[in-house]
Amino acid sequence: MTRFIQTLKQLDQKLFMGINGRLHGSFLNFWLYYLTHLGGATFTISSSLLVWIFAPKPWSTVGLQSCVALAASHIPVALAKKTYPRVRPYLTLPGTKTFRNPLTDHSFPSGHTTAIFSVTMPFMLTEPSLAFILGPIALLVGISRIYLGLHYPSDVLAGAAVGTLTAFGTVALWP
Repeated sequence: MTRFIQTLKQLDQKLFMGINGRLHGSFLNFWLYYLTHLGGATFTISSSLLVWIFAPKPWSTVGLQSCVALAASHIPVALAKKTYPRVRPYLTLPGTKTFRNPLTDHSFPSGHTTAIFSVTMPFMLTEPSLAFILGPIALLVGISRIYLGLHYPSDVLAGAAVGTLTAFGTVALWP
C-alpha cells in the first residue's frame, strides 16, 4: 500500500512539474493569472447571487442552486484542509514557478477549483449545451492553480470532485 501511495505521489509531482515548469510562457502567464480569479470568492459569490436575484425563471433557481452548492461545498474543503494540512507545492518543490502574493494556507483540496465546479455544474445540469463553454472554463481554472504553483494536480482533482458532487447533490435534492 505504501508503494502505491508513493507512486501516486511521484505521479502527482511529475504532473505538477510538467504543468508548472514546462508550459510557462508570457501568453499563459497573463491569461492563467487572471483566469484563476474566476474560481475566487468575489467572482463565484457575486455571479451566483446576481443570477439568482436578476435572472428570470428557471435561471434564478439555478443561480440559487449555485449559491447553495458553493456554500455547502466549502464545508468539506475546510474540514479537509484542517484534517490533511498539505503544504503548497511552491513551498516544498524547488524551482516551482509562482506569482505575486501566493497563498500560504493549506493546499488540499483546491478551494478555487471546488468553487468554480460547484457554481458551474448546476448550469450544465440544467442546460447540457452550456458544458461546452462552462466545462473548459472550470477545467482551466483548475489547471491555472497548478500552473501558478499553488496546487498539486491531486488538490485540483479533489476540488473538482467536491464541487461536482456537491452541485449534483444540491440539484438532485432540490424541492
